[in-house]
Amino acid sequence: MANNQELQKKLNPMQYEVTQNNGTEPPFQNEYWNQFGDGIYVDVVSGKPLFSSLDKYDAGCGWPSFTKPIEDREVVEKEDKSHGMVRTEVRSQTADSHLGHVFDDGPGPSGLRYCINSAALTFIPKEKLEEKGYGDYLSLFKDQ
Repeated sequence: MANNQELQKKLNPMQYEVTQNNGTEPPFQNEYWNQFGDGIYVDVVSGKPLFSSLDKYDAGCGWPSFTKPIEDREVVEKEDKSHGMVRTEVRSQTADSHLGHVFDDGPGPSGLRYCINSAALTFIPKEKLEEKGYGDYLSLFKDQ
């Protein structure tokens, strides 16, 4: 994995602050909060797949929200007692990037809402999955 100096060159200041310093970007002022095209969202640091647009929904919170990860093993949950509250932080397994938090107020059978910072993600549109090396994920969209 990249060292601190390499990451500072690779990532913009907001991406670095969010992924490396557990920061939070402003709601409704981030890249993916209102984007609903078909594709997958990968870790901005490692490139590992994290979420699918098929599981994305508008939670009204101003950040991208998902009902579940694409790969459970790549999203790790940790207790977060910062800011005077107890929450469940989500981080990427491979890069240990701070992604956001998971809450139990979501829709569907799991009732989960993965509230994720856009700055922790890169969106790969369905049309570019093969070209970008994520062709295995095209099957998610076969009925789209």
